[in-house]
Amino acid sequence: VYKRQGWADLGYQGSDFYETPQIDALAASGMVFTDAYANGPNCAPSRACLLSGLYSPRHGVYTVGSPRRGNNRFRRLEPTPNKTTLADDFVTWAEVLAEQGYQLASMGKWHLGKDPTQQGFQVNVAGREWGSPSGGGYHSPYAYPSLSQQDPGEYLTDRLTDEAIRFIEQNQQQPFFLYLTHYAVHTPIQPKESLHDKYRSKASGKHQHDAKYAAMVESVDHSVGRVLARLEELKLSDNTVVIFSSDNGGFMGATSNHPLRGAKGMLYEGGIRVPLIVRWPSVTVPGTQCNEPVLGIDLYPTFVDISGASLPGETELDGRSLTPLLRDHTASLDRDAIFWHFPAYLQGTGDPGGGPFRTTPAGAIRKGDWKLIEWFETGRQELLSLIHI
Repeated sequence: VYKRQGWADLGYQGSDFYETPQIDALAASGMVFTDAYANGPNCAPSRACLLSGLYSPRHGVYTVGSPRRGNNRFRRLEPTPNKTTLADDFVTWAEVLAEQGYQLASMGKWHLGKDPTQQGFQVNVAGREWGSPSGGGYHSPYAYPSLSQQDPGEYLTDRLTDEAIRFIEQNQQQPFFLYLTHYAVHTPIQPKESLHDKYRSKASGKHQHDAKYAAMVESVDHSVGRVLARLEELKLSDNTVVIFSSDNGGFMGATSNHPLRGAKGMLYEGGIRVPLIVRWPSVTVPGTQCNEPVLGIDLYPTFVDISGASLPGETELDGRSLTPLLRDHTASLDRDAIFWHFPAYLQGTGDPGGGPFRTTPAGAIRKGDWKLIEWFETGRQELLSLIHI
């Protein structure tokens, strides 16, 4: 499951308002990565990095839409040109696994072009170039590729779960890969009314209080629980690797990432640190925690390792396989540093030293427990010491 959700949006991460018992149970049954990161502060670059196994300068997807977004009269630099489609000449892990005989489905948000079936997936449900739900949003009537519902009342998160379970049932006798990438909890913030009522009558948490957003989080939790339950019923749990993660930090307009600083759109921890759970039966020890810094690009070589696939001869990856960590949570990937490069604009007027802030062109490096952020407009640098929370 790959979606947009803040690091602090889950019960096992300490949320005292959102209810995520199914995801919490998954965390207890697998390995939790405390210092996992998306490759960008928003969705498109993170997804391009995940699919390609490459840092953004390799594929040119830096942001969503125009890199000149916002800032009009305040803009001091001409941003780097941005691509909104992952080029076909990049070999994705989906293409590698398809060569191994896997059936692959992309369910939900794609955001890297018009059709994931051009990048190795045999099945596409509701995936196009858009980053948020189109038409009626999360409530039917709506129409997506291979997913249409004209009768009012259906909730998109529930329907994607239905389709995901159907795919599992149809492919239970062969290797399969389900990329269940919910649009939730992306804006527009549109919950199921029954869950909205529940949270409106619930006392606010210390930092989180948005009842609509909480209801959307719980809908995703229900989805995770339904998928896991069907795997168990089909006796597939012991032979299926389950991964839960996100493509950026929580959106400040809807949630709080406390105790992390910042939010989606920032290179502070709240904008790029994300939940990551891996359950690999007979390999990961239930309830273990790994503090090694890892990135979205690391999942590609991990998938290759787990499947026993071979990369095409010319394929080059920037990520490192997580399998040593999955076998031993105290192991190290022995790399010098990890990086973020965001030469684009989102809303805001500059770096934190210059007024209201979201993201202007910036970059970051993490080496050990130290993190350096540089804002390219001013040359301002901020050196941060990170602690394990």
